[in-house]
Amino acid sequence: MNQQLQRLKVIKKSGQKQDYQRDQIKLSIFAAAAELGGKDLKLAETLAKEVEKMLAAGFADKRTITTEQIGDIVEIVLIKKGHAKTAKQYILSRAARRKVADLAKQIGVIDDVGSFKLNALLVMKKKYLLKDDEGEVIETPKQMFIRVAKNLAKFETKNQRRKWQDAFVNLMLDNRFLPAGRTLTNAGTADGQLASCFVLPIDDSVVDIFQAIKESAILKKHGGSTGLSFSKIRPKGDYVAGSSGRACGPVSIMKLFNDSSDILVQHGQRRAGNMVVLNVAHPDILEFITSKEDPSVLPHINFSIAVTSKFMKAALNDKDWRLINPKNGKVSAVIRARSILELTATAAWRNGDPGMIFIDEINKYNPTPHLGPIETVNLCGEQPLLPYEACNLGSINLTAHLKKDTKSDPVLGDLWQVDWQKLEETVRLAVRMLDNTVSASKFPLPQVNKIVKGNRKIGLGILGWGDVLIKLGLSYKDKRARQLAAKIMKFIQQTAWQTSADLGQEKGSFPNFEGSIWQKRGYKAFRNATLTTIAPTGSIAILTGASYGIEPLFALSFFKEVMGGVRLPEINKDLFRVLQHLVTVQKISREQMESVKDYILKHGSIQNLDFLPKKVRGIFITSMDLSYKDHILMQSAFQKYVDNAVSKTINMPHSATVQDVMEAFLLAWKTGCKGITVYRDGSRDQQVLNVGNQSQTQSQQPKTGLGILDSIKNMSLSNQVADSNICPSCGSKMQKTEGCAICPMCGFSVCSL
Repeated sequence: MNQQLQRLKVIKKSGQKQDYQRDQIKLSIFAAAAELGGKDLKLAETLAKEVEKMLAAGFADKRTITTEQIGDIVEIVLIKKGHAKTAKQYILSRAARRKVADLAKQIGVIDDVGSFKLNALLVMKKKYLLKDDEGEVIETPKQMFIRVAKNLAKFETKNQRRKWQDAFVNLMLDNRFLPAGRTLTNAGTADGQLASCFVLPIDDSVVDIFQAIKESAILKKHGGSTGLSFSKIRPKGDYVAGSSGRACGPVSIMKLFNDSSDILVQHGQRRAGNMVVLNVAHPDILEFITSKEDPSVLPHINFSIAVTSKFMKAALNDKDWRLINPKNGKVSAVIRARSILELTATAAWRNGDPGMIFIDEINKYNPTPHLGPIETVNLCGEQPLLPYEACNLGSINLTAHLKKDTKSDPVLGDLWQVDWQKLEETVRLAVRMLDNTVSASKFPLPQVNKIVKGNRKIGLGILGWGDVLIKLGLSYKDKRARQLAAKIMKFIQQTAWQTSADLGQEKGSFPNFEGSIWQKRGYKAFRNATLTTIAPTGSIAILTGASYGIEPLFALSFFKEVMGGVRLPEINKDLFRVLQHLVTVQKISREQMESVKDYILKHGSIQNLDFLPKKVRGIFITSMDLSYKDHILMQSAFQKYVDNAVSKTINMPHSATVQDVMEAFLLAWKTGCKGITVYRDGSRDQQVLNVGNQSQTQSQQPKTGLGILDSIKNMSLSNQVADSNICPSCGSKMQKTEGCAICPMCGFSVCSL
């Protein structure tokens, strides 16, 4: 390299300066050629040297040069050397980057990392970057990472703090791991509340109920959502001693929590959500199941039924089931267990609610049984928690833990493999980082502070699984994909356990270690009561540019609406790479490749394109291309090695039946899942909510023998139009994924982390 050029500082579009690097020129030329199927890296190196000669002639006596000036010279060299097509592609790429840079300036965020997409910058502005009193952004993405890392490193020994701060910063800058949204937002600020999910107790008295509403409001003000069990509340109509009144029951109390949440909109337009759980033996279980038949009712409530193995066996064998008053322990009714399961499946088929949690399976893995049983979960069901408990979460980006395989595939082209050493390093760092979030968190309720720091639960999860399978050449529904899922999660879990044991020796065990499962398993010290969780990753997945959690791809291509109507087409990069390879090896024509791009922009899937190789269609499979069994078996494969639970949506096509939903519930229970959420495509999208006029066929409706469904069919619901498919923040199309709904443009979600 020319020695004078080495002294040059390159001014990027953001205004940031960096050292001159020839490799950047080489890679930009190669990227343009690769868009056209080119693979000659040596030629890109040769052309970069030609660019450097012109730079030396014109800029060697200068101190700075802009990326625009370098780009102009690259164009000249490409044209002079006879690479007109590559030059054209390079020019088009530059124009696209200028458009994105201009839009980024309008957003008001400087990308000093240099790797964030436009929607990631928008999400950071709305949710995570610090703002002044006028709402203007006052930090950059890199400064945000430094703020978070510095705050968490304070809980290391004084002479080691800078070492760990740098390690934490690099972990985030390298796109390997991100803590959950509350940590990104609040670490190093006066708020200091770094957990996203909480569980509150609620007992059967007016004082207890309104105390829980008050405490819930306090937590939501600081960015947390709450989970509650209503199983101790007496049934509707029950006599209230000392008064002439009757109990209102759990469903009416749900409305109180919903209305209190209505006035609370958290930082970054994140709604104040609640998860309400009712035990399947509660006398009001039937009213509970049907409480959201009108989706416009209780918009701030997610709800699930806590079912036991005894109940599931009774339903499977069509046995009777006793409903028991929690106030006096008396049997209030005996009905068929199967009728409850069928009614639940019908309600979920109609609009996705309720979900199910398998409470026996959850308590089987309760790490601190001596502190009491677990009765409920957090907002999206992935975190079973004790009363007043919270959990600090974060996710590993698996796509950043791959390396090129030595072999390629004749149809798919380049393949990758898991970099196990890199993954181990990330797990160890991430566990230490999350453990420090427990120490750093300032909880607004003393009861929360006591139990959280007594158990020090953390939830290390993953994202990017759908992308990883594609890069490894595996179909989401392939048995080998599930085997790899179990292998990776087992590796993460065991590495996390060992790290927690090491931290226990270094910093001390969690205070409630005595009597825990870890002591019973023979550990002498252990830092955290739980280590792994697969939580919703909506917003942080947008930041990393990877697929959500363990979900398959939602679509292969879609338009993103930005900055007042500008529409940007987004096509899956791996699919584009494979299509280019197919053109190169002459399995499809370039015209067919262009037709694929046009087709998926309209349809999102390639399953009907018969001219594409079967292997390609099998690898690039979307959520709606899969059966509910494929979804559940993947969830189960991960759950085997997750301490807590898994947040996932079991997507079903619009044509799915009530029987399909019921069988999905049974399969999830049989395969060891701790909970299940289903969503039938189109069941909530802009539909007139008059159940009496629903067009489902009689064959889809189960017969309970109780007349319950007949009464539901005749319910007169308001003819409102509800559209849960549209983001209320930016108007983009929402995606049903990870047990919730997420806007892929602005990151809005009831339960996004």
